[in-house]
Amino acid sequence: MSDFRLPENLSGIRIHMVGIKGTGMAAFAEILSGAGAVLTGSDVPEQFYTDEILKKLNIVPFTSFEASHITGELDYVIHSSAYKKEENPELLEAKKLGIPVLLYTEALGAYSRNSFSCAVSGVHGKTSTTGLAGTVLKSLGLPFSVLAGSRINSFNDSCTLTCGHKYFVAETCEYQKHFLSFHPEKIILTSVESDHQDFYPTYESILSAFMQFIELLPDMGEVIYCADDPGASETVKLIYTSRPDLVYTPYGEKATGEFKIKIQGIENERQVFTLEGFPGPFKLRVPGRHNIKNAAAAIALAVSLVQKEKGQVTLEDIGRIRMGLEAFTGAKRRCEILGEAGGVLFMDDYGHHPTAIKTTLAGLREFYPERRLIVDFMSHTYSRTAALLDEFASSFDDADILVLHPIYGSAREVYTGGVNGYTLYEKCAGRYKNVFYAETFQEGEEIIQNNLSPGDLVLTLGAGDNWKVGKNLLEKLKAGK
Repeated sequence: MSDFRLPENLSGIRIHMVGIKGTGMAAFAEILSGAGAVLTGSDVPEQFYTDEILKKLNIVPFTSFEASHITGELDYVIHSSAYKKEENPELLEAKKLGIPVLLYTEALGAYSRNSFSCAVSGVHGKTSTTGLAGTVLKSLGLPFSVLAGSRINSFNDSCTLTCGHKYFVAETCEYQKHFLSFHPEKIILTSVESDHQDFYPTYESILSAFMQFIELLPDMGEVIYCADDPGASETVKLIYTSRPDLVYTPYGEKATGEFKIKIQGIENERQVFTLEGFPGPFKLRVPGRHNIKNAAAAIALAVSLVQKEKGQVTLEDIGRIRMGLEAFTGAKRRCEILGEAGGVLFMDDYGHHPTAIKTTLAGLREFYPERRLIVDFMSHTYSRTAALLDEFASSFDDADILVLHPIYGSAREVYTGGVNGYTLYEKCAGRYKNVFYAETFQEGEEIIQNNLSPGDLVLTLGAGDNWKVGKNLLEKLKAGK
């Protein structure tokens, strides 16, 4: 944990952001701009959806990295992890001029020191849980700001929402232990399991990182954890011996206490569930039982903050929480509905881990029982695919038709093994009937189009760029092609 502080009053503070188009960087730019900072930034010339966010902030990024972009008038320079201090010309110039240079996660951690900050963490479900928490807190009228890892529909299609600065809720990232820069008062822990194999080669290594994160909590800090997730439960069990002072709040179907979930079913395209400690049902408009658990985590955090703010939770507060849940319609690339044409519904989801794939597909199968489910999946990183090959190959039980692509690699990994996209296809072909391999997106589009029927649901899935397959097919159907 860094002791570096940003000024509590950021009004007029001049900050340059290197890699400003990154999802986290653009979201943080919204937070900093809302706090009065004067921002500039630089990135590659390619267009991303974050360009729209920056345009709303009246930020026109430089489309190259030049030392001349850094002047002595700057107070801070913040950079994404994609750019190195010892290589990027802007970061080198900032060091030369003596301007403080902060990694994005370090800057986010420094910002978190100035509020009562709550972290949303875990291998799965962070963005949806953060979006749910922010939407519920808005309905309660608390003075807070929130930062999610993707655009949230109920945040006016933004990654952030600012309704004050007393409380700060942020999605935090476990990769390379980035979340250890954060200063949490409360932590939501959704899940812990093996992931990011290029940095955490074993389950024990990633488990240890989450334990380190919980250790950052102050005396009487709170861990809101998913009792249904074995890794989250094990983390809490292990950390309790060294931190018996913490408040441990479980949620889930296996939880004890007021956040024990009982799932009622689906009514009018709403998931209905109850919580042990609260009267009446709650309703959720997004599919998947995993999202009910995310909602329970958001409710637990909201209740905790209302109790801190007002001393008690009233029936009116519970009513507002219900309204907040129903106002949540999802996040970009999280079961995002792209559109419908020719009776075919197109969706896109970022799920790229076997567990996330299974829960996403099971949720869609339950939510849309009458639709055939056609899945176009692109695996992300060779190291993850190789380490979890068997798990990936058994993740698609709820898909009626499966199209696979080459692996979407990452610049951060060096992989010398023999696993590739076709390896995964061969594994899946040994388990499922309707499995296809498409070397190109055009091939994938043709395979899907040749198998389409009215009433189907086409889902592009993964952290790669195969979302283009669904987007192109939707446009073709709308054009009658």
